Amino acid sequence: MDISFKTENGRFNYRVCAIIINDNKLLAIRDERPPHFYVPPGGRVKLYETAEEAILREIEEELKVKAKIIRPLWVNQNFFCDDVTGVHTHELGFYFLVNISHTDIMNMGDRFTLTEGNHKHDFEWLPFERLKDEQLYPVFIKEKIFDLPETVTLLTNKNQTQKCEENIK
Repeated sequence: MDISFKTENGRFNYRVCAIIINDNKLLAIRDERPPHFYVPPGGRVKLYETAEEAILREIEEELKVKAKIIRPLWVNQNFFCDDVTGVHTHELGFYFLVNISHTDIMNMGDRFTLTEGNHKHDFEWLPFERLKDEQLYPVFIKEKIFDLPETVTLLTNKNQTQKCEENIK
């Protein structure tokens, strides 16, 4: 069971993400639903699963490879309005620097597609210099990618819920 639930006041989501870098490019998935934004590979944590177990499982499910965690980077407390559903969301995200350089993914080109069950994942290596112009979520990655922390850093993004308030009016 995923640790994600909805209440009458919004949704809570416990998520893990992989920060995978190669040649000053970030591996991202283009969301299949409009408005087609980018997110790092990852997903929800299951009940009784550690964040580390979850990110390794998610990478294996999405990329079909076994990854190696280099280190945790960020814990992000993210409060936002879901662009697709318009629901207030409180998300707790763990972001890990992950190595897949020992896999065939590095030879699949700048864009490639893999399937996970009924889902098609469109992956793209986004050059760092292009990130500021892309719809990449969470937004903090656009800045923080240039200076990765050596120890886990706590981040809080709480100013992104105004869009929900505007949608309610």
